[in-house]
Amino acid sequence: MSRRWHPTPLIRLTAALHAGAAVTLVWRPETWPWALATLAANHGVLTAAGLWPRSRLLGPNWTHLPPAAAARGEIALTIDDGPDPEVTPRVLDLLDAHRARATFFVIGRAVRRHPALAREIVARGHAVENHSDAHHKRFSLLGPRGLAREIGAAQETLAAVCGEAPRFFRAPAGLRNPFLEPVLARLDLQLAAWTRRAFDTRHGDAAAVAARLTRGLAGGDILLLHDGNAARSAQGTPVILDALPRVLAACAAAGLRPVTLRAALSSPSFPDQP
Repeated sequence: MSRRWHPTPLIRLTAALHAGAAVTLVWRPETWPWALATLAANHGVLTAAGLWPRSRLLGPNWTHLPPAAAARGEIALTIDDGPDPEVTPRVLDLLDAHRARATFFVIGRAVRRHPALAREIVARGHAVENHSDAHHKRFSLLGPRGLAREIGAAQETLAAVCGEAPRFFRAPAGLRNPFLEPVLARLDLQLAAWTRRAFDTRHGDAAAVAARLTRGLAGGDILLLHDGNAARSAQGTPVILDALPRVLAACAAAGLRPVTLRAALSSPSFPDQP
C-alpha cells in the first residue's frame, strides 16, 4: 500500500526557486551571484527544517496524539533503539506491572538478532514500529534510494518477524531531509516525533530524566525514552529502568493512560496533526 505524497509549501517553494534560477541563468547569466545566494539561503532553510525533529516543514509529523486521543486522556510512551536483550524484557515487565502500553521504535538489524524478543513485545500488547534498519548516523544525508533501502529493509524485517507491517517511522535522532516524506508515502508510513524527550542516552540521572518527561504532562503528549543505547546510572543501571516507574506513576497521578500510537489511529485526525 502507499499514500499520496503532498509536497509542503516549503518543498513547492524550493522547486519554484530552482526552476526560476535555471531560467534566470539562461536569460540573465550576469545575475548568477544573486541566483546562487537565493538557492544557498533556501538550502539553509531545508537543512534547518531537517535538523528540527518536531518540524512539519518537510511533511506530516506527529508531535502530539490527535485531539480525540488527547481528549480521552491518552499519552504515548515511545521507546527507541531496541530491542535490547538485557533491557527490553525488564521494560516489558515494568509496563505490565502498570498495565501500560508502549510503542517500540526498533532497529531492523537488532530485530534480526533478537526476533523472539520483538515478537514478545507484540505478544504483550505493545506496538513495534520502524526506526530504520541500521540506525546510521549519516541517515539524514542519504538520497532517495538510500532512504528507501534503509527504511524498506526494516519494514520487510518487522513485517516478517512480527506478522504485521509497521505504520509509523521515526528517523534516527529525528534528523531527516526533503527526500524522506516521498519514501514514507510510498511505504504508507507516518513520521512520528515526540512532544518531549529526556536525552536518556546521555544522562543517567533517573529523577532528572523523569522530570523532563513529566513536567507539564498532558493528554496527547508523546514521550521519548530508550531501551537501546540507554545511559547508565551511577549504580550501572540502564536509566530507563529507574525513570520509567516514575513516569508511569506521574501518568497515573494525572489520570492519563499510556497507549500505543496505533491506538490513536481511531481518531479521524490521522495522519494530520492539529
